[in-house]
Amino acid sequence: MVAKLTIQQKNSLVGKEFTKGAFFNPIQDINNDWIISKEEVIQCDNQNFLWVKALVLTEYLPKPTIQL
Repeated sequence: MVAKLTIQQKNSLVGKEFTKGAFFNPIQDINNDWIISKEEVIQCDNQNFLWVKALVLTEYLPKPTIQL
């Protein structure tokens, strides 16, 4: 499960701590939507980013891996 982000939300989270020593790492899913993991949402205790807890969780659809 993941939380979908807008581009503005993604930009505000990149490289920021969601808890001591752990940083947000937004990635793109199969639809090129920006997402963060359920764990990042649940473990977030940074007062500046508690709004992530209100994001709706959805199923993660990964990009296909490229086989060489």
